[in-house]
Amino acid sequence: MNTNYFAHETAVIDSDCTIGEDTKIWHFSHIMSNSSIGKKCNIGQNVVISPSVILGNNVKVQNNVSIYTGVICEDDVFLGPSMVFTNVINPRSAIIRKDQYKETLVKKGASIGANATIICGNPIGEYAMIGAGAVVTKEINAYALVVGNPAKQIGWVSEYGHRLEFNNNGIAFCKESNDKYELKNNTVKKI
Repeated sequence: MNTNYFAHETAVIDSDCTIGEDTKIWHFSHIMSNSSIGKKCNIGQNVVISPSVILGNNVKVQNNVSIYTGVICEDDVFLGPSMVFTNVINPRSAIIRKDQYKETLVKKGASIGANATIICGNPIGEYAMIGAGAVVTKEINAYALVVGNPAKQIGWVSEYGHRLEFNNNGIAFCKESNDKYELKNNTVKKI
């Protein structure tokens, strides 16, 4: 078992987890069985990572986040304070639905703001930006900027997280990085 990571003495880490080098796990967090956490992740205070969750490398999880079974976060994902995932569409206390957990994939570089809720089964595209307090009820495109309840797309963002303004030819430049993006058929890609 790798021990090249930091875990605060109050953190609880089940024995069959995989945790990458240089990851930090802070106060009162619980990493549950069969979870996989990549390298250089930061798991904030009071975080729950349920069984079989997968986090890629360099994932930042802020305080008070709940990541439930079925969630997969690729590399460089940011999960803001007190945001939450769900894993069952129609939960009832008296009915066990563990066989109905839905997978939620958060793709590389996506950011989810504070207090946002991600309804299970809705993938979040690469470098998408989910605004604070948003409630995601459908699939989110790569590079999309969404806000509100239910979350609605209000624009596009670069890999740096800055708004993109597309010209009449569907081309935008990120001033911070000089990267070029193309908007075609409601899909953005870096070119």
